[in-house]
Amino acid sequence: MTATPERIVDIAIGFMSAKQLDAASRIGLFKALADGEKNVAEIAQKTKRSERQVRTLADSMSSLGLLERTAGQYSLAADSAKYLSGQGEIDLTPFIGFLGDISYKQWLGYDHTVDTDEAGTLDLDEAGWGEFMNGVMTYNALHAEQFGEAFDFSGYRNALDFGGLAAGFSVVAMAQNPELTTRFVYAPGFTDGIVEAAQAAGVEGRITVEEGDTETTKPGGEHDLLLLPHVLHRFSAEQNESILQAARDAAADGATLMLLDFFLDQDATQRSIDALHAGEYFNIDGTLVYPIEQVTEWLAASGWKFDRLVALPGSPRVLVATAV
Repeated sequence: MTATPERIVDIAIGFMSAKQLDAASRIGLFKALADGEKNVAEIAQKTKRSERQVRTLADSMSSLGLLERTAGQYSLAADSAKYLSGQGEIDLTPFIGFLGDISYKQWLGYDHTVDTDEAGTLDLDEAGWGEFMNGVMTYNALHAEQFGEAFDFSGYRNALDFGGLAAGFSVVAMAQNPELTTRFVYAPGFTDGIVEAAQAAGVEGRITVEEGDTETTKPGGEHDLLLLPHVLHRFSAEQNESILQAARDAAADGATLMLLDFFLDQDATQRSIDALHAGEYFNIDGTLVYPIEQVTEWLAASGWKFDRLVALPGSPRVLVATAV
């Protein structure tokens, strides 16, 4: 293959497209097209921005595949119609705002993180933390949607959702399977919203909620499905070994374990979203994206057999294992 600079330049200027996506989302460009195609003047009127800036943003979004452009008329591509126009079940605008307002600014200190191996810390006021949580939980909602589309939960009856941050993953599983019940065991402070999410989905009669510190709690039981969404990256290696052992002790033989998280892999080409989040997590608060070989060692030591990795579009992967 002939070497060209195109890939290097595309990566180097990638922050420009991210900031333009942030601006387009913030001014409501995608929502302005929700009711049909428009030209620059019409979009400018809807967004109350200059035609020059609207033209730049619309052309940029067209170049990225998020808008379609025909004879000076712009319209939504399928993915922006579903996730940015406000017409779909999930609107990623708060997540994009979080990336632009909080994550991007934190990345400006990434050189220090690389040079010192010191974890980053966020310094936000109350409004900032509200924006942070709104963005993160919006992204979690996307993960849960993709999780529900990727798996068939019809064969399970008794799930344990252990140490998670949001009920959405179990809720989509229960929505699929009317015979599935879920026991939530979350750390204190993380149980808020579980009942509300279950009520919104009409599954509140099939849940129980308990509190306990994830790294020390031993839930027990004979569950046939164990979900640990966004758990591993928040804990140390030693804590994760203990958590996975506690999960195994709460599982029936042959039970399925699903670990939803980002992972560093050993494939010829690393899945980029996982490696990028390894930088994001450590640079924001020192949490870790672990190598898959380390995770499989923990699994083997605690009575789990690695089965497969399932990639969720625009989201983490799910490591599936079986209790042996």
